[in-house]
Amino acid sequence: MTRPGPAMRRIIPALAWLVLAVGGVVLSGHGPGGSAAQAQTAAVDGVAVPEPEDYRTEAYRAPVPATLVGGTVIDTETAERLHGEGVAFIDVLPRPPRPDLPAGTLWRERPRNDIPGSLWLVDTGYGALTPAMEAYLLDGLATATGRDKTRPLVIYCDRDCWMSYNAAKRAIRAGYEAVYWYPDGVQGWAEAGNDLAANQPEPRPDE
Repeated sequence: MTRPGPAMRRIIPALAWLVLAVGGVVLSGHGPGGSAAQAQTAAVDGVAVPEPEDYRTEAYRAPVPATLVGGTVIDTETAERLHGEGVAFIDVLPRPPRPDLPAGTLWRERPRNDIPGSLWLVDTGYGALTPAMEAYLLDGLATATGRDKTRPLVIYCDRDCWMSYNAAKRAIRAGYEAVYWYPDGVQGWAEAGNDLAANQPEPRPDE
């Protein structure tokens, strides 16, 4: 086989870089717990999703950032390790709406297939919370950590859901020092072959 000449040897790396760039893969560091896969899923049409200055208040089901200021974004492998170490896992997925049923109809809420051992604090990932719901979130975090804000927390819900981003940011602002955000959530956990367990939410303050 004829070896490429000097000019071609200069062109080949540039072409390889172009293929990677067009494909949306960036081979570089992504901060603690980051990965190239996370960088890809956190992009829309090749443009990285920026963190907002405050909480996300609309379009919660959408691609999320690959970063969390003050916290650590983790992948499934890290989530598995932390789970094995007994770190508290907090699910913030909203509760499914109750159907409009005739008076007197018995309705049982369907359990969520969740990461085992998680504390499910429903409806706490919205951009705006009432004082009662914010207290519900913070009381739940305090219970999960034994009121020790240096203890780690893993906060998640479903993939491509800003609810977990908002809740993780709220925990950081409340003074928690080791907040891990798991943006792949239940889907990433299950896709890795991990078991799920039926879970019920902690009662809201209005229940």
